[in-house]
Amino acid sequence: MPAAPPWHLRSGGDGPYLARIMENPTKGILLLLVATLCFSISDVMAKILGNVLPVIEIGWVRYLTSVVIVIAMGLSRGRLRVRVRNPGTQLVRGVMMVTSMLAFVAALRFLPIADAAAVGFVSPLLITALSVPMLGEIVGIRRWTAIAVGFVGVLIVIRPGGSTFHPAALLVLASSLTWSVASILTRRLSGQDDPEATMLWTSLVGFGVLTAMVPFDFVMPSPGYFALNIAMGSVATIGQYWMVLAYRHAGAALLAPFSYVQLLWATVFGFMVFATLPDQLTLLGAAIITASGLYTIHRERVRARAKAG
Repeated sequence: MPAAPPWHLRSGGDGPYLARIMENPTKGILLLLVATLCFSISDVMAKILGNVLPVIEIGWVRYLTSVVIVIAMGLSRGRLRVRVRNPGTQLVRGVMMVTSMLAFVAALRFLPIADAAAVGFVSPLLITALSVPMLGEIVGIRRWTAIAVGFVGVLIVIRPGGSTFHPAALLVLASSLTWSVASILTRRLSGQDDPEATMLWTSLVGFGVLTAMVPFDFVMPSPGYFALNIAMGSVATIGQYWMVLAYRHAGAALLAPFSYVQLLWATVFGFMVFATLPDQLTLLGAAIITASGLYTIHRERVRARAKAG
């Protein structure tokens, strides 16, 4: 899934629990680039699995793997953090995250990875728009214009009413919307709950929800596909962890533009594994979405500097 949306933890807050280990922008950028590579690899695996296994089952194994990895990492460091100050918010956030993941994986069954990634990167624009009702922030005319232009790019990619339109594109939009809600909740939690505890809650909530659902939609996988599902969960969780580390070494304003490198990864893997390439209109739409997102990030940076000054 794209680094900006589906299901990876993109916590960019700089609260006390996200204190930087050491200011090292180069290391932060490299960690982020590797994280986006992990996310693209997990998307490839999810697309392969989606052709043979139910989406609920794919998600269940993915979250089971995440729970095991997060707990093992915490125990290995002797600091497994479970307690949070906002369990209700964590629960809602976890539900939004698992919903986003399920919608995106379902969409990958029908859409090329690059197309899904391009639409998925509408999330930064949705986050800006949702910050008005959910956080009470003020969004100026420039950012509203960027949001509108970004959605024009989305329309160019999915082309509703055209011969190339597939309803699965709406699943990507639903994934982006629920991911954006989760990101807003992450902002609320920033500085209050430990990010490692948040990762654990995300995994546990998703696993709990899918455990209740998987008996109704389960297919016994072959050993090979089961191993691939575990690998998908492992790669996605490791990417998630590296993204958290990236934000400890560098600020969100610096790192956010580099997340769009995942569009390149998606295009490369789409061609290498599935022999698909985005057409010219998809590339145009993706360029518009990217430009709008980058401009929104720029305006956020300007606004933050003005507040600090």
